[in-house]
Amino acid sequence: MKPIRVLLVDDHSLFRKGLAALLAREKGFEVAGEAQDGIEAFAKAKELKPDLVLMDISMPRCDGVEATRRIRKAFPAVKIVMLTILEEDKKLFQAIKAGAQGYMLKNVKPEALFETLRGVLAGEAAISRATATKIMNEFAEQAGRGHTDSGREDLSERELGVLQLLTQGMTNKEIGHKLHLAENTVKNHLKNILDKLQLDNRVQAAAFALKKGLASETEPAE
Repeated sequence: MKPIRVLLVDDHSLFRKGLAALLAREKGFEVAGEAQDGIEAFAKAKELKPDLVLMDISMPRCDGVEATRRIRKAFPAVKIVMLTILEEDKKLFQAIKAGAQGYMLKNVKPEALFETLRGVLAGEAAISRATATKIMNEFAEQAGRGHTDSGREDLSERELGVLQLLTQGMTNKEIGHKLHLAENTVKNHLKNILDKLQLDNRVQAAAFALKKGLASETEPAE
């Protein structure tokens, strides 16, 4: 299996080097390169074509939000995870709107870092459950824009069940366990949901479900 190629973007060299050392020691990861600001990050992403970018939010010249917007527009397959000190940084919400798959606090433990990055490549969102609802509410109005109906008639009962569990902050693996489905089957259901609702990612799908009342209080059938 090919290693996950990671581009590290942070204006603090010492922090970057520490991350690089951690990733170099962990099986399944490869540090593709480093950048010290958003402008350099875009150039490196174009040159190196990493699988994933670990992006600091606050940097000189071009911050993480603008860099995320540029990279996602040019290279939509690249996953981006924001690095932040504060969970409620306003720029964090802007970055996720720009296409980031989530965020990690800079004081995260190495084991959690590796697990989360693998999850992002598998289609998970790197968003803590503690703030998932806040982020979903932030996107609810945007996610529902342009949809005049509930969207319910377009989704199968199984897809509705997956969507409901998604709003509870569950990972694909947890949803599969709950519904007795293989993880790959959950991924396929999620892809169908996004296609049918014309949304970009699982955060928007969860926000759409909350806004349109597709997530009920009762648990989906197993």
